[in-house]
Amino acid sequence: MASTIPNVTAETQRIAPAKLDVSIRARIPTQGALFELDVDFVVENGITILFGASGAGKTTVLDSIAGLRTPERGRIAVGKRALFDYERGIDVPVKARKIGYVFQDLALFPHLSVEANIGYGLGATSSEERAHRVAHMMHSLDIFGLCHRHPGELSGGERQRVALARALVVEPAVLLLDEPLAALDLPVRMKIADDLRRSIQKQPIPVIYVTHSRDEVFMLGERLLVLENGRLIAQGTPQEVMSAPQTETVAQLAGFENIFDAVVDSVHLERGTMSCRIGASSVELETPLVPVRIGSTMRVGISAGDVLLSTYAPAGLSARNILPGRLLSLSQRDAIVVAKVDCGVEFSVHLTMSARDSLQLKPERQVWLIVKTHSCHLLDKRSG
Repeated sequence: MASTIPNVTAETQRIAPAKLDVSIRARIPTQGALFELDVDFVVENGITILFGASGAGKTTVLDSIAGLRTPERGRIAVGKRALFDYERGIDVPVKARKIGYVFQDLALFPHLSVEANIGYGLGATSSEERAHRVAHMMHSLDIFGLCHRHPGELSGGERQRVALARALVVEPAVLLLDEPLAALDLPVRMKIADDLRRSIQKQPIPVIYVTHSRDEVFMLGERLLVLENGRLIAQGTPQEVMSAPQTETVAQLAGFENIFDAVVDSVHLERGTMSCRIGASSVELETPLVPVRIGSTMRVGISAGDVLLSTYAPAGLSARNILPGRLLSLSQRDAIVVAKVDCGVEFSVHLTMSARDSLQLKPERQVWLIVKTHSCHLLDKRSG
């Protein structure tokens, strides 16, 4: 292949951007049982995160869109072009679907150069057109200087860019990425995620990015779909879904470390709040008012980052929940210090290292926790 920098102003033929419409039903044998996938969603241009725990069905959704797995029923379409339609007997072959797919292991060919890896899917084009498109893609992703190297000579970030270039060079109608950063350490993952975001945002196509990393959700996602046991249980912007979860499952995925059983003890209509007793303890939390009866059982979720800790009894605060407790333990997780506090029930609190040191925190010390009413999220125990 030629290795000259292309005229980046030249336009190559593209499929007009269109919505991806997915409605699929599938039963998949797994370990002697049947896993049932039942999803229905529409993805527009930009990055949509498909989020969920391992085994939720995320990769199965991508494989169905790409044509690597055939659903039992349903329809998959890009704009007006059906890729799969059970009722009409349509099942477009993988190579004809115009789907770019970046796998978790990247699947680069170790014996081929960067240039040859990127151009691998362009076998049907002329050598001149192939050379132009490969060079253009290497230039746009800032890997032109790597064209003669092999995957084993590249860093993790460079391999990610090569895999992305190979998926984009075929000018796909849709781009699928299946946890492409999962094997990298957090600092490297965040740096490459930022590069990926800038690169992907240049593409006027729907992009589905699978992850189970909360950091990647907020760094990359414009829209979020949450999958559990083959069903979509929440969707919206990352901020809408993760910051105010409606179900316990989403709260757990969003990293709400404090989730408790609660019973509604009283309702304060004039304040728009209600009081909930936590478990079998005497601890009460004032929470936002929701339409439930006194005596109803709920689940309350509170992010560890939304809890303030004081070494003195607070006074004159607007926060309604001030809980005395005893510091049980301190542990460090990257730059975060996790404090465990017994207030009659055990709370997790996230602190900075400087806060830990300035407060002179040690186990067994008397402390007070401060929780705003609207930091208490009432959760449906059901998944959807």
